[in-house]
Amino acid sequence: MIGTLRIVIADDHPLVRRGLAEALTEVVDATVDIVEVGSVDGAASALTAGGADLLLLDLQMPGMNGLAGLQRLRARHPSVPVLVVSATEDPTVMHEAVAAGASGFLPKSSPIGAIGEAVNAIIAGDIWLPDAVAGESASVAIDTPDLGLDLTPQQHRVLALLSDGKPNKQIAFELAVTEATVKAHLSQIFRKLGVHSRTQAVLSARRLIPPRPPTG
Repeated sequence: MIGTLRIVIADDHPLVRRGLAEALTEVVDATVDIVEVGSVDGAASALTAGGADLLLLDLQMPGMNGLAGLQRLRARHPSVPVLVVSATEDPTVMHEAVAAGASGFLPKSSPIGAIGEAVNAIIAGDIWLPDAVAGESASVAIDTPDLGLDLTPQQHRVLALLSDGKPNKQIAFELAVTEATVKAHLSQIFRKLGVHSRTQAVLSARRLIPPRPPTG
């Protein structure tokens, strides 16, 4: 059980937003603070105003223009993981969404339990896709350095800040997420690095991440 999560739901159908909000309160393994918006601009405003631990995003609503809207939101708020919630069940679209920066894809036809499974997995730092296409997810490229590790974009950022000596509170502030989310990411990072402490993680990261070029 992790702490309170701030989740933004972006969908232009009020009934869909309300249904997702009610489902989240039932199945997610955390207390949730939910913000509902009906457009891409609304999502951007909500993320700018208060950040979020997760954005649930519909692909078909005002301002989206397909995956372009997702890419714009990811560019402006790179630390916020995105779960696309869409009526489409096309595996190609799902993989394209992940390649564009989404951390998961949930068809609207999914059973209610899948919502909790998807959200809990993404908050923990994983990529989530329906079982029918999840086996192919590892081949999807993400816009982070290849360190030879199965780290998500959010985990790369947390690891980089950890390597800079930032405490959890500062990492949470810089990434606009809660400390509970940072701790969840660190747990996954430790597991994937095969270490048991922050110091060991930093030492491993310094061996894996190329040194930054000097400035000036």
